[in-house]
Amino acid sequence: MEKLKPQKTLAVIGGGASGFFCACNAARMNPALHVVLFEKSNKLLAKVKVSGGGRCNVTHSFTDIPSFLQNYPRGKNFLKRSFHVFNPEDTIHWFLQRGVELKQEKDGRIFPKSNQSQTIIDCLLNEVARHGIEILLQKKVNQLSCKEVNSMSGFERNQFILEFENGDKLKADYVCIACGGLANEYQYNWLKETKHSFISPVPSLFTFNIPNHPILKLMGVSLNNVMIKIPELKEKMEGPLLITHWGFSGPAVLKLSAFAARELARLQYQFTIQINWLPEYNEHEIRDAFPGIRIRNSRLMVGGKNPFNIPSRLWTYFLDNAGILSSIRWADLSSKQINKLIQILTGSLFKVHGKTTFKEEFVTSGGISLQEIHAQTMESKIHRGLYFCGEIMDVDGITGGFNFQYAWTSAWCAAKSIASASME
Repeated sequence: MEKLKPQKTLAVIGGGASGFFCACNAARMNPALHVVLFEKSNKLLAKVKVSGGGRCNVTHSFTDIPSFLQNYPRGKNFLKRSFHVFNPEDTIHWFLQRGVELKQEKDGRIFPKSNQSQTIIDCLLNEVARHGIEILLQKKVNQLSCKEVNSMSGFERNQFILEFENGDKLKADYVCIACGGLANEYQYNWLKETKHSFISPVPSLFTFNIPNHPILKLMGVSLNNVMIKIPELKEKMEGPLLITHWGFSGPAVLKLSAFAARELARLQYQFTIQINWLPEYNEHEIRDAFPGIRIRNSRLMVGGKNPFNIPSRLWTYFLDNAGILSSIRWADLSSKQINKLIQILTGSLFKVHGKTTFKEEFVTSGGISLQEIHAQTMESKIHRGLYFCGEIMDVDGITGGFNFQYAWTSAWCAAKSIASASME
């Protein structure tokens, strides 16, 4: 009688999007694999629940890999190889196969047709149940150790021992670490035992606070397109802007915060921004255009005629700051008033003091160094059988579904590799 091979175990650490995706795909690809998923809290898929305002921005529209990669401030070269294994089109197909209809919005973001993140959560929970994956909550890892053992085929492999805060232990043949962005780095001291290099995490997507500034009275005002610069860093970003009760938000701000994340952390979030409210013009171009604008509107009151389609409350704010009465005619503007208005429209300066992140939804820059991970399998270059996926690695994307896509891609790559190795 042929001797049966002992069942192999995969331990997935982290009950978020990437952890679930790795667990259910590894179990599906190798039904003989025993998969256990550990979550240190009592909540599963917390970020999925709150993302996209509770709708879950699953991914973003996809044309080609080089264009898609431009949305990752860190990790684009690493992901170039990963997206050849699993890309946004694969994500869409995966969910469609499981009955989740998706829709694309005008800006390219892709959501479940239901507009409910619970649709994605239910899909993942159903997959886990279908494949018999064991889920253990409130299981905080205290120690992860690795030792070499001889396999039945004679090849050396690693065996891992996980020790938990409550004293429980588990032996595993494969471990996938998918425990988030390390917002509380002190909780993950056990990761140091893997001997992997660790880049300290800092927030990546956040808004800019300008406490007590008069413009905060305009909270709720939004613009479709502005240009924001951080002069001392020579960073700039164009896109929609929202004025909030604490400062500036919207895609332009969030993207800028992502690309300048580490530099802004070094500045302790004390810096100056410059906003061009009319990005189709620079200061010289609007000076050239202003005489014509003035002539065309000469008999109209400045406050009643806004030739730039700026929201009326914001336009009144600009006029007040330029010392211009709303009742004055365009023809009667002085050169001094025109110069001041042009300066405000193309180069308003604001002192930023601090940031605001979105609780469970925020993203971090930092984590395990990509130099020590295989991009197409997510396997450690230091320990065979050890894998990483999701935000635990030093990869992060801008807002718009790019971080979830990275979670799905990295988890798929890890699952495929684990399933294949566990069949040997």
